[in-house]
Amino acid sequence: MAYRSFIYEVEDGIASVRLNDPDRLNALTFQSYEELEKLTEHLAHDETVKVLVLTGTGKGFCSGGSVHEIIAKLLKMKAEDLYRFTRMTCNVVKNMRRLKKPIIAAVNGIAAGAGAMLALASDLRMVSDRAKFAFLFVKVGLSGADMGALYLLPKIVGQGKAAELLLLGDPVDAQEAFRIGLANQVVPHEKLMEETYSLARRLREGPLYALGVTKEILNLEADMELEAALETEATAQARCMQTNDFHEGYRAFIEKRPPQFNRS
Repeated sequence: MAYRSFIYEVEDGIASVRLNDPDRLNALTFQSYEELEKLTEHLAHDETVKVLVLTGTGKGFCSGGSVHEIIAKLLKMKAEDLYRFTRMTCNVVKNMRRLKKPIIAAVNGIAAGAGAMLALASDLRMVSDRAKFAFLFVKVGLSGADMGALYLLPKIVGQGKAAELLLLGDPVDAQEAFRIGLANQVVPHEKLMEETYSLARRLREGPLYALGVTKEILNLEADMELEAALETEATAQARCMQTNDFHEGYRAFIEKRPPQFNRS
């Protein structure tokens, strides 16, 4: 299966997805989301793949949705199309969490917005000492309810820290990410992929059925079903995409100025 927005390879039971737009720090496009949705669904039925590694090309892991190829177009969409988009982004997370195979995010640089969510939706996060996370949805006039953030992040870093990260949108460096539990390991940048594939091989040699069941039950025993949480967030985010603040966030970015959000 060929993909245009990322490099996909399988070797010895380990699949690799390398987002491949380094000039824009691997910003996501509509095509990226569509292809990630299809791939993560396909992997559930691909018995040749035991473990999935997700990373980025160049200096960034993923800088989030492309300002020009996604946000600019969202501003022109009607409510039905906005919901269709947010539902698709949530489907990527749903497929990742439902996949009964370990997913490792090798976070090689900035993981912002939707990029942070791709890392968060993975089971384990191997993080370069140069990496940063930023859940910056509020910075562009959107809610922190995006791609399952309100469901997943509190379970990893706690309710209070999740609120801080989502309400402020400030970046978190690698060491702070490790301290709060967002990163499983922080390794020297030049050793990131070596350490990641070492971990992937260890998982590949483990009891794959038992690992799949463990992941499944971790999801099932949460307080709220993931599907219900994703539905809630898709609806909320589609509404936010219709606000003046979202338009202002886009204009401010293009004009390289601080946004002036509606504070009434």
